[in-house]
Amino acid sequence: MKNIAFYIASRYLLSKKGSTAVTFITWLAAVAMSVAVAAMFVIISVFSGLEDFNKTLISNLHADLTVKSTSGKTIKNFQRINEILKKDKEISDFSRVIEEKVYVNFNGKGDIAFLRGVDSSYTKVNPVNKTIFFGNYPSFEYKNEVIMEHSLKIRLGIPVDSDKDFATIFMPKSGTGIINKEEDIYNKRDIIVTGIFPGNEQLNNYVIAPIELAEELLNLPKNSAYQIVIKLKNPENADSEKEKLQKEIGGNIEIKTKEEENAAFWKMINTEKLFIYLIFALVIFITTFNLAGAIIILQLDKKQQAKSLISLGFPLKHLRMTYFYTGILIVVLGILSGLLLGTALCYFQLYTELFKAVEDLPFPVKIVGENYLIVSAIAALFGVLISWFFSKISKNYITKN
Repeated sequence: MKNIAFYIASRYLLSKKGSTAVTFITWLAAVAMSVAVAAMFVIISVFSGLEDFNKTLISNLHADLTVKSTSGKTIKNFQRINEILKKDKEISDFSRVIEEKVYVNFNGKGDIAFLRGVDSSYTKVNPVNKTIFFGNYPSFEYKNEVIMEHSLKIRLGIPVDSDKDFATIFMPKSGTGIINKEEDIYNKRDIIVTGIFPGNEQLNNYVIAPIELAEELLNLPKNSAYQIVIKLKNPENADSEKEKLQKEIGGNIEIKTKEEENAAFWKMINTEKLFIYLIFALVIFITTFNLAGAIIILQLDKKQQAKSLISLGFPLKHLRMTYFYTGILIVVLGILSGLLLGTALCYFQLYTELFKAVEDLPFPVKIVGENYLIVSAIAALFGVLISWFFSKISKNYITKN
C-alpha cells in the first residue's frame, strides 16, 4: 500500500495529464523552493569566502601565539623567556614587538598613527613584507626607515624612499612636574618612508619601524618588548603549546592564541553568520507555504478520485501518505535543482569574478560540503513539516457531497 501511495504521488507530480491549475501550482512550488535554496546556498558560500578572506587578513597581523605582561606594558625577564623560546622545538620563529600611539607630521600636515616597532625576525612570523605594493621593506641598517599604511601616507603626502623629504614622529613623554622646554613634552625623530602596504580594519594608520626606533622614542632599554609574537611549526597545536609555555615561563605573563586575540572579531563574525542562517531559514519557511498551497489544490482537484479510492478500500492513512509523498517529492526536486543552480552561480563567480565587493575586490566564494548539508537540512525540515501537516485530510471531507 505504501508503494502504491508513492506511485500515485509520483504520477500526480510527473503526469502531463490532469488539471492545468494543479500542474502550475505544483511546479510553482518546486521552482520557488529551488530559488530559495539556491539563494541561501550562494549567500552562505559567499560568507564562507569572506570568512576565509578575513582570516587571511588577520593572519598577517596576529601570530599563532602572543606573549604579554600582566604587570605593566613591558615584559620583564626577557632574556630568560628568550632562552625558553629558543629551546622549544615546536616554535618556528618569534619576534619582539613594541606598539604605541604616535603623532606623525609632514610639511604641516599631521595625523595620529600607531607605531609598531619590530625586530628583523618579524617577517618570519607575520609576512607583512609580502603585502608591500610600492617601495621596499626596511633594511634595518638604519633605525629611522619605516613602512607606512597606504591611506595614512596619502593623507600626509609623504614621498616614498626620498633622502630629502623627512616626516617626523612625536612620542609624548610620561611624567610629572613643570614643563620648561619642548623636549619635556615629547621625543621626536625624523623618519624615511621606504615602502607602502595596503590598509584594512586591522592595520589602518599603522607605521611599522625597527624596534630600536620605538625603544628610543619611549626611552626604553635595549631588548625591551611589549609583546613577543610566536610562529609555530604546527599552528593546530596552539592551545597545547600555550599551556606548556605558560607553565615554563610562569607568573606575570599572559599567552593568547590568534583566536583569543581576536575574540571580539570572531564573535561578530559568528553573530552575523547566525543572523544570515535565521533570515534565509525564514525565507525558506515562507516559501514552503507554496508547497502547502500545492497540496491543498491537489486535494481539491483530486477529491473524486480520492473518494473512489476510499470506496475501493484504500486506507485513509495511505491516502494521506499520498499527499505527504507528493509534498516530499516537490521538496526533493526543489532542493536538488536549487543546489545545482547555486553551485553553478558560485562557480560562475569564481571564474568570472563579475560581482565586486569594491572596485578591485570580487566577492570571494568558497564551496564546502558543510553548506550543502546546512541548506538541505533546513529546506527538508520545513518541507517535511508542511507536507505532514497539510496531508492530514479527514474522511468526512472526502465522503461528504
